[in-house]
Amino acid sequence: MLSACAHRPAPGVEQLLGRLVPTPLLLLGEQHDAPEHQALQRDVVLALASRAQLGALVMEMAEQGRSTQGLPQDADEARVRSALHWTDETGWPWPVYGPVVMAAVRSGVPVLGGNLPRAQMRGAMGNAALDNLVADDVLQRQRTGIQEGHCDLLPPSQIAPMTRIQLARDQALAQTAIRALIPGKTVVLVAGNGHVRSDLGVPLYLPVSVPYRVVMAQAGPAKDSALPADAVWNTPALPPRDHCADLRQQMKR
Repeated sequence: MLSACAHRPAPGVEQLLGRLVPTPLLLLGEQHDAPEHQALQRDVVLALASRAQLGALVMEMAEQGRSTQGLPQDADEARVRSALHWTDETGWPWPVYGPVVMAAVRSGVPVLGGNLPRAQMRGAMGNAALDNLVADDVLQRQRTGIQEGHCDLLPPSQIAPMTRIQLARDQALAQTAIRALIPGKTVVLVAGNGHVRSDLGVPLYLPVSVPYRVVMAQAGPAKDSALPADAVWNTPALPPRDHCADLRQQMKR
């Protein structure tokens, strides 16, 4: 049983929010394998809810179109997971993200899936029009990021299609957040750091009329000046891990 709402926000969260809110949209980035980052998300949700300032929670970890809208505050986790279509096969462990989700549900705030639906990914890969959504230099940086993020293991023919999925995901997250905006409230969007950064991610798909603030959570030594964000939340370094070796094994399978 998750007990998100029995938790007291960590020291520093109120100070962080004091620098960033009020804002219609707060983008929270994370490293997916850093539990302190999901703890930050839960604490931000709880702190904003306690002020009656939380409008909605949008999550990369659920598909666009999925929502807890209409569920009662006391809905159990099974109903919440069903509403979000959150299964063990999604790649997002419920024990990791459940406390964030349930903190919003218990506060009476809807949780919205924001990610590009899996059924639309193949179409996005072949949609060259997506390349025109961003400037040429942004597109090239995204392609380089896809190549490096896959440890140079992808064949060249796959770089452009995989980049289009990244662009389509950013666009879907932005669309979901825009639709969730409520005057006088803050919508919190949770996604990987690559999706929230102001120079490459979701902010590029927001209308100029929508103000936003970006927090990027970083595990390891502070590098605030190097990150395109309004604030950086630093957490302890993670144990060394060879992600490229893991990816090679996955690709072999």
